[in-house]
Amino acid sequence: MPSFPDIPIVGIGAGSQSGDDEYEYMHMPSGMHTYRTPLLPEPEDTAGLDTGKQVLATVLDALQRWRRGTATTPVDLAGLDAANLDFVNQALGEGEVSVACDAALPVRAQESVLAGVWRVQHLDAHQRITRDTIEVGDVPQVVRDAASAVSTAALDAACDGGDPAIQNAPALLVELADRLASWRDGDPPHTLNLSLLPLSDADLMLLGERLGVGPVTILSRGYGNCRIGSTAQRNGWWIKYYNSQDALILNTIEITDVPSVALAAAEDIADSAERLGEILALYR
Repeated sequence: MPSFPDIPIVGIGAGSQSGDDEYEYMHMPSGMHTYRTPLLPEPEDTAGLDTGKQVLATVLDALQRWRRGTATTPVDLAGLDAANLDFVNQALGEGEVSVACDAALPVRAQESVLAGVWRVQHLDAHQRITRDTIEVGDVPQVVRDAASAVSTAALDAACDGGDPAIQNAPALLVELADRLASWRDGDPPHTLNLSLLPLSDADLMLLGERLGVGPVTILSRGYGNCRIGSTAQRNGWWIKYYNSQDALILNTIEITDVPSVALAAAEDIADSAERLGEILALYR
């Protein structure tokens, strides 16, 4: 009879697997921000809220007239009493994009549940609200104003090569300096995908030091977070994408006036006009 090597017998089936090892699995996205109709008062409970309704009607008119590249006049909320302001807040809700602009005086903006409708608050040096408005547009005007006010000084791309940990940043700085100097309004964005490049911590630190920190920070929340920061170079933006576990999954530098990921799409703004019209129809 032929001899066979000893083959360990492994049990299979229910109850055969034992031990202290725990099953590990990849965490999937746990939620996503989507449009939900705001909780609004019943029509019979809105007596005395005509001013708030008029504000929403003005916002609807701005939505219907909006075209990309055009600016709209902000709707000032200074004249609203507490009840009317609360009604406007209920109708607009809070969306997934927020903006912080720290230029001469800070400005905070929050997109409503209606894409392209922004609540913009101007603050004083003590963080007190000095102006409270609603603005319609693909992005608050303060973002473009603050980003375009950044110095146009040429990016310093010179490197002495004395640090062996710095490997690929010098070549990227040369490319960035060239693209920043040549970019003009209307040009397509130029993107550097840092996630695909072999960059050391020293490389990333050098890029950050040379580009600097600009006045605008934008946070967009969805399945994960997208954090967009202007740099101290005009038209230079640093964009980082995180998954639902707050792990960095994409790291890019983009040269453009405002990154497209920060802009409300024209189709979404048209949809916002339709939704706001449905809301106002309840109170007519």
